[in-house]
Amino acid sequence: MSTIDKSADNKFVKRRVAIMISGRGSNMQALINAASDENFPAQIVGVIASSPDAKGLEFARQNHIPTAINVLKDFQNKSLADQAVSKILQEWQTEIICLAGFMRILGSKFTRQWHKKTINIHPSLLPKYKGLNTHRRAIEAGDKIHGCTVHFVIDELDAGAIIEQIEVPVLPDDSEESLTERVLNQEHILYPRALEKVALKKIAGTKADIN
Repeated sequence: MSTIDKSADNKFVKRRVAIMISGRGSNMQALINAASDENFPAQIVGVIASSPDAKGLEFARQNHIPTAINVLKDFQNKSLADQAVSKILQEWQTEIICLAGFMRILGSKFTRQWHKKTINIHPSLLPKYKGLNTHRRAIEAGDKIHGCTVHFVIDELDAGAIIEQIEVPVLPDDSEESLTERVLNQEHILYPRALEKVALKKIAGTKADIN
């Protein structure tokens, strides 16, 4: 992670970031830990979970971060659920949204509203292996290189502009479990690094779209 110049002529304001999770939130933890550094250009202002049982909620609360729960079945349809999420994000004055294992596809109205403000981490070297079971598919295809990607979220699944990637070799004796673990370790490095770039508006071709 780069050191940010905090001199009088080059001050920065920490961007307000909300994280959305569905489970244990290990990537959320990596982002929270990174943001605890005073030199990191973002602050975590809240965590939204798609289930009250998401284990990551406890970690957020232990770090004194506001939390909210948005369960799809509590709403008449997905659009109303998305609207409720947007209302929470607006109340938190969110500038950037980080999807960290949020296992629900957000609707097109939501992605348009938060265009170039929502990023996601995906366990493959996009555009390869969009969707689920990426590690199994990489092994079955005989790939020698796999990895993870942080990208902007758009209407099309896992198809937004790529922010940053890390490659992970596929070893001859890799199982789906062993490859998953090694890629996840790299995700914890990649996501804070990519968020830093977005917060500092250092994404080629997108600066005008990140307010």
